[in-house]
Amino acid sequence: MKTAGFGTQQQPTPMPIAKYRHFLDSNPVSLPDRTWPNNRITKAPRWLSTDLRDGNQALIDPMDPAKKRKMFDLLVAIGLKEIEVGFPAASKADFDFVRSLVEDDAVPEDVTISVLTQSRPEIIHRTVDALQGLPRATVHLYNATAPVFRDVVFNMNREQIKQLAVAGSQDLVSYMEKSFDDHTIVGLEYSPEIFVDTELDFALEVCEAVMDVWQPGPDREIILNLPTTVERSTPNVYADQIEWMSRNLSRREHIALSAHNHNDRGTGVATTELALLAGVDRVEGCLFGQGERTGNVDLVTVALNLFSNGIDPQLDLSNLDEIRRTVEHCTQMEVPPRTPYGGDLVYTSFSGSHQDAIKKGFASRARKVIAAGGDENAVLWEMPYLPIDPKDVGRSYEAVVRVNSQSGKGGVAYLLSSTRDLDLPRRLQVEVSNLVQHRTDVIGGEVTADELWKIFVDEYLPYTAAEGLRPWGRYSLRGTTVTTADEGHQTVLTVTLSERDGDEVSESTVAATGNGPIDAFTAALAKLGIDVGVLDYAEHALSSGGDATAASYVECEIGGQVMWGVGLDPSTVTAAFKAIVSAVNRALR
Repeated sequence: MKTAGFGTQQQPTPMPIAKYRHFLDSNPVSLPDRTWPNNRITKAPRWLSTDLRDGNQALIDPMDPAKKRKMFDLLVAIGLKEIEVGFPAASKADFDFVRSLVEDDAVPEDVTISVLTQSRPEIIHRTVDALQGLPRATVHLYNATAPVFRDVVFNMNREQIKQLAVAGSQDLVSYMEKSFDDHTIVGLEYSPEIFVDTELDFALEVCEAVMDVWQPGPDREIILNLPTTVERSTPNVYADQIEWMSRNLSRREHIALSAHNHNDRGTGVATTELALLAGVDRVEGCLFGQGERTGNVDLVTVALNLFSNGIDPQLDLSNLDEIRRTVEHCTQMEVPPRTPYGGDLVYTSFSGSHQDAIKKGFASRARKVIAAGGDENAVLWEMPYLPIDPKDVGRSYEAVVRVNSQSGKGGVAYLLSSTRDLDLPRRLQVEVSNLVQHRTDVIGGEVTADELWKIFVDEYLPYTAAEGLRPWGRYSLRGTTVTTADEGHQTVLTVTLSERDGDEVSESTVAATGNGPIDAFTAALAKLGIDVGVLDYAEHALSSGGDATAASYVECEIGGQVMWGVGLDPSTVTAAFKAIVSAVNRALR
């Protein structure tokens, strides 16, 4: 055999690399004494949902008032205490929706409504007008600060951009003081929009100028939101930017530092988590990340990532499928099946080796729970391939293992165990798996739990007419009588078998003696010309109580063939006899 180090076999791309440059070449960040890599997330951030603003702006067909209200009620129900509901000055629909929340008294006292406004007087006034009568409200003021926007979009220099933010803040504070009485608790959020592309010293300068207007202090918080409006760098660079800002901002104890991360590079969740390590107090995003372009950060994923590490997310996501259905209804956008935690297939394994590991993991956990007195919460969740217990978010275990052509004995055994309480011996698992593999190779697709049961019944329970299957098999057990002889050392057995030969059916009754019921039964079969050698035997109850059914599995050698048989019966002895008949019928088929 020849071996070699492969090295790289890749070739240069024909794509136009020269038109792009590394982010750090255009906006360098120097933080050699960064501390965030050694930090640990220990609590949930403050959450703000932008589903009704950023998320709604991203839809081909924006939500109508009924869908908006349904989404709002969902956000309140799962525990969101800060909800951005729109851009009231942008459209009559947004303005009217905010007013409907006031008029319907739909906002709980502990929920803060946030609205967005540009730094322009007429827009600021219209925005504040929409909030009259709310218990708590935040006005979110923003203006773009990045070089490309200063130079290309606004044709303004740094000082002019800063003064735009200052003037907007002054106008907002003045109009808020005139408009709100003591019944409404109001706050200010400011975003140096396109923060990720803004020079850090300038972002700091603008934020400080806005704070000079607002004058944050005890009981007068300001929210400074630092967005990756377009995700442009690896998450660690954003974390450096956040830590730099957190260190250098004055009045830091009166600032709620906020992150609003988009997903242009596909790393929105990672960017948010590293921002939390770097000092962010608050996170803005959408349920399932349904925001503009590639989406906002997925709040569900960030929250359940915390949950999977034993940190209370302070959101109730225990009925995640219902949450997903509501979001899909309101947005008319499908949550993809591989979306973390909430997608249809995220707890499902088709791979045989994965299924086998999961099956063993559940068995191990069951033993530990029993040892803990049945207390599920006393046993740490340590399960192959499942980061959280699906039941904790409202999923059943039925979809954890699903069988297709990639599956093995573990998946087949798990489904028969979880849906039919059958605990197959290992070699029988292999045999059943091969049957299912043949079926999927021929027909393709997935084998559901019900289809698997039909395959199993048709193969191993030939004289059980069930699930629409036609009975088959040469022999069926009609009755037995068991007695003991020789002071209990011998079993005397009388067996009645029905034999089918084409359309003819006959019955035979024979008696035999053996060292036990199974030995006596094989001796009786020998008298009918059926030589059976029992190689292995296992049994268990399918249920408890007086009407419990037993399952028996018998591995037999019949005419040089090794065959498993399965029998189900309230009597463990009769179940064993039926299992032997099952093996005989399979061998003679």
